[in-house]
Amino acid sequence: MVLPVEGMTCASCVNRIERFLRQTDGVVEASVNLATERATVRFDPTTAGRAELVGAIEAAGYDVRAQPQPGDSVDRADALQSELDEDEARRAVELRDLGIRALVSVAVALGIMTLMFWPGRPFGTEDVNKLVLLPATFIQAWAGQRFYRSAWRALRHRSATMDTLVAIGTTAAWGYSAFATLWPQSLQGVDAHATYFDTSTLIIGFILAGRWLELRARTQAAGAVRSLLGLQARTARVVRGAAEIDLPIEQVQAGDLLRVRPGERVPVDGIVTEGRSSIDESMLTGESVPVEKGVGAEVIGATVNMTGSFLFRATRVGRETVLANIVRLVRHAQGSKAPIQRLADVVSGYFVQVVLVVAAMTFAIWLAFGPEPRLTFGLVSAIAVLIIACPCAMGLATPTAIMAGTGRGAQAGILIRGGEALEMAHRIRTVVFDKTGTLTLGKPTVATVMAAEGFDEGTVLGVAASLERGSEHPLAAAVAAEAAARGVAIERVEDFQAIAGQGVMGTIDGVSVLVGNARLMERHGVALGDFAHRAASHAERAETSLFVARDGALAGLVTVSDPVRAEAAEAIAALELRGIETWMVTGDARLVAQAVADQVGIRHVMAEVLPDGKLDRMVELQAGGRRVAMVGDGINDAPALAQADLGIAIGTGTDVAIEASDVMLLGGDLRLVVAAIDLSRRTMSIVRQNLFWAFAYNVVLIPVAMGVLFPIFGILLDPVLAAAAMALSSVTVVGNSLRLRRFDPRSGSGQDRGRTSLRRVGAPT
Repeated sequence: MVLPVEGMTCASCVNRIERFLRQTDGVVEASVNLATERATVRFDPTTAGRAELVGAIEAAGYDVRAQPQPGDSVDRADALQSELDEDEARRAVELRDLGIRALVSVAVALGIMTLMFWPGRPFGTEDVNKLVLLPATFIQAWAGQRFYRSAWRALRHRSATMDTLVAIGTTAAWGYSAFATLWPQSLQGVDAHATYFDTSTLIIGFILAGRWLELRARTQAAGAVRSLLGLQARTARVVRGAAEIDLPIEQVQAGDLLRVRPGERVPVDGIVTEGRSSIDESMLTGESVPVEKGVGAEVIGATVNMTGSFLFRATRVGRETVLANIVRLVRHAQGSKAPIQRLADVVSGYFVQVVLVVAAMTFAIWLAFGPEPRLTFGLVSAIAVLIIACPCAMGLATPTAIMAGTGRGAQAGILIRGGEALEMAHRIRTVVFDKTGTLTLGKPTVATVMAAEGFDEGTVLGVAASLERGSEHPLAAAVAAEAAARGVAIERVEDFQAIAGQGVMGTIDGVSVLVGNARLMERHGVALGDFAHRAASHAERAETSLFVARDGALAGLVTVSDPVRAEAAEAIAALELRGIETWMVTGDARLVAQAVADQVGIRHVMAEVLPDGKLDRMVELQAGGRRVAMVGDGINDAPALAQADLGIAIGTGTDVAIEASDVMLLGGDLRLVVAAIDLSRRTMSIVRQNLFWAFAYNVVLIPVAMGVLFPIFGILLDPVLAAAAMALSSVTVVGNSLRLRRFDPRSGSGQDRGRTSLRRVGAPT
């Protein structure tokens, strides 16, 4: 379940909410994302429900918006669009409020500073203090109320947040100044005219301005989902009898017949029933070259019809479409965490409390050992410590980069399941490829049919096609298609049996028949004779041989060819260039496997592997200390994909493929494997930069704020500069993450730099 949380300001808030959720009975795991302001919770529905989860968040001192979310309501794209519109409206209101309060605060602060430092002013400092007391108090109460509300809520629940530090720091500056203005005679031995009204107002203005910039940047980082939803057609032309009517997209049902004209978007997923056209599928694959579609071809919703008009039958609508699956996956990924964030979460959980102690110690040390005016120096230093300490940057360092990285990946046709998968990808040093449908196109065709003495090609092909009709192997479809093209009759098969990794067997008219590899023939005592050498010769051309036997005698041989993907060699070369070892695993004969490996440049081959043996091969490679990625079709290779450190599925976004893999490559271009690894490396580089900045900022500047430079250089950090630096740290982290939006992961994988992005695809409908 995903819950939208209100009131979070820093990483310590995240840590507190997660702790309260995990202490709730029935909760298995809880992850809170500061950048998306959402809590993702896995729980046992027999023990806990939404009410218990909301109660835990409220007990931690935060609120949950009453708003349906993907994962706990319908996941239709139109419902998500409505939610995003509400989110955008809410953030627009918040941005406007922050902007106004920040501008007024800074303007008032500048006015106060002008009065306080105006040379040759006709009135004294005491008069200035009385004059600026009212506007400074107004800013403290009006613009600073969000800090007080948050600090009070945290205090009621016996905790402290970043707003606690700001509230204490600005209140100390304003409170001391107000006391010195109203009762100056009470401050003996202190310059009662030295006040900090300008400091308190300017601190509030700077922090609010920083949060305005931060919220604006976070809104930009979350733009990938909106870009995806913007691709969806709003209406569909449904054929009802002789009439064609335009309906809202949410009213289209599976089975409806729809027409698409040139320049329009395909509204939902379906199968072409009439007409031909070329479709721009760059929103899925990044490929700007249109794909030809005819009767029987699959079309995907949100792609753009370029030329002809066609009819198609809707097969997937609403939450079942490829686009809805993509949006759901990106949404989940952007709300997830990378393991590297754990250190920041642990530190931030104790950070605010430590800062409060450090500020108190700073004030006490200045009062005890500092030079005069001790009170002033102690107050300024303690306020600077409170203001400059910023766990916000720590909380935003990872999630903002994950948001930007997964969003950019989706625009390039790379769907990443979450932060953990994105982090793992940059550690991969071995990539294992399945052969059929991954390195090859997965569209095999019959190359040759050879008959043994006493048989003819029609008999050989007929027996093979009759048996293979009951098989789900990719080669079976090729044999059946060849038989249909030649007009060969298909006969009834009895006692059908599939032998994993070997072939199929059965009886036709009471006669035993076999179709499979050499191992199946040897197992049943069928002599191959000269056909063994012929099969070896075809294997060197990467053709798979299917031996056909009838009544214990070899009837002939059918060879099947599956073309290698055009970009496969380029992808393998790019991986090797990055120091990544490449392997191939297949159930095919060793000669066929080696021939394909030689074509694409793979050095290591695991051939004649039974389907359940792929999992064992993954375990063996991992046992050698390798970080292994498995690239497969996401269905047949599901066990191996799940076992691998990183499962990469080639496909079109089906539920099965998404569930089986950590990364989904849309369109099947193998260069996206390289692009995914490059994207991970760049994202993790940004994360490390962000975390370094967030930690280094506090490690370096908190001692400066305490006054360690004063004994040597006579330098104290002005609280106003501390506020500016604090705001700058968060904005810097978010801005650094936004650089990922300009990174094209395909540019280094052999693909065109100028490929169309999701935000530029097609024309509106």
